[in-house]
Amino acid sequence: MDEARSTAVGAAGPDGAAPVPAPGVGADTAAGSRFGPVGLVVAGALSVQFGAAVAVLLMPRAGAFGVVTLRLVLAALVLLVICRPRLRGHSRADWSTVVGFGAAMGGMNILFYQAVDRIPLGAAVTLEVLGPLALSVIVTRRLVNVVWAGLALAGVVLLSGGGFDRLDPVGAICALAAGGMWAAYIVFAARTGQRFPQADGLALALCVGALISLPLGVAEAGTTLLDPEVLALGLGVALLSSVLPYTLELLALRRLPASTFAVLMSLEPAVAAGAGFLVLSQALSGVDAVAMALVIAASMGAVRTRSARAGSP
Repeated sequence: MDEARSTAVGAAGPDGAAPVPAPGVGADTAAGSRFGPVGLVVAGALSVQFGAAVAVLLMPRAGAFGVVTLRLVLAALVLLVICRPRLRGHSRADWSTVVGFGAAMGGMNILFYQAVDRIPLGAAVTLEVLGPLALSVIVTRRLVNVVWAGLALAGVVLLSGGGFDRLDPVGAICALAAGGMWAAYIVFAARTGQRFPQADGLALALCVGALISLPLGVAEAGTTLLDPEVLALGLGVALLSSVLPYTLELLALRRLPASTFAVLMSLEPAVAAGAGFLVLSQALSGVDAVAMALVIAASMGAVRTRSARAGSP
């Protein structure tokens, strides 16, 4: 986890409280400090999973590597235009952080799309979310957070149908590996949010991820990446799956401890199942509904625990 415990404490402060807002982020109101970051995470989850569903529809034309390349390259271009980050005045530690963030982001996306090319979207996200759940257990300093993580894990296992033996093994391995990269993404996103103002660090990190994925996408899809219709769909995926959710998550990590953020990521399988149902016509069962209730309850419990702690004298 790249020194996950020390990093999370550094991102959240030595007492586990939310960090001081980075430059360009206004002071929170009492209500906003409790519920604002949570709303950002939920909105980001909705955006990224519906974007992933659209990406699955695009894969037959551009391939898994091609979709990742379109997503990261177009997202990087959009944020470079919006943010216009300065390249001078950053320390070596700043650049190491943003390169690590970009590498984690690129690896997470490459592995995840290889997974959803082989197994259903809901199953892929179910396996992937084990990475953030493991991070939440590693960095937590309160027993109750372990309980919430365990409840979320129970929901994740239930959503998988009790086992993954029916899944393509390569797809399952890719999803698990993507989960490990997702945990690293959370750690580096927290660091980047503290070192760079606004979304400057995110824009630079997306450039790193785009450079990692570009050779793979060109090798697989070639000139198909320049087809106007493919580009238009790719831009939609970039906005839904990268620009909007990554920005929201970066802002949320400035005000949430990494452990709480990681448990909130347990919402992702439920959101992915909903996106699969609405966009890809993947049916939901009663067991799926129970699993969603478990992961949502775990996420709500983690947030309430943090709010109670923040409100205590």
